[in-house]
Amino acid sequence: MESTATLRFARVSAQKARLVADLVRGKDPEAAIKVLAFLPKKSAPILRKLIESALANAENRSLDIDRLVVKTVTVDQGPSLRRFRPRAQGRATPILKKTSHITVVLGER
Repeated sequence: MESTATLRFARVSAQKARLVADLVRGKDPEAAIKVLAFLPKKSAPILRKLIESALANAENRSLDIDRLVVKTVTVDQGPSLRRFRPRAQGRATPILKKTSHITVVLGER
């Protein structure tokens, strides 16, 4: 059995979130939470809460929590918020505030 948790429209770029996701993929959830608790990245607390949510979903489905492992972590790019910064001589420069969709799947060993 598997347990999933999904976060959509997270205000972090997918490229930066994938760096953190690669650290916890394949670990057991408790070890992944400990790694993320001390990681100085913006996406670390986001991913930690998502793993905790997947653990809670596993408890609700009566899965054996001791046998779970972070099976997959997928980080997909979401829509970008388009903003503009004023520049010299009346011009404007676009600023893309990127978002991402993060999915965590906990499965049995």
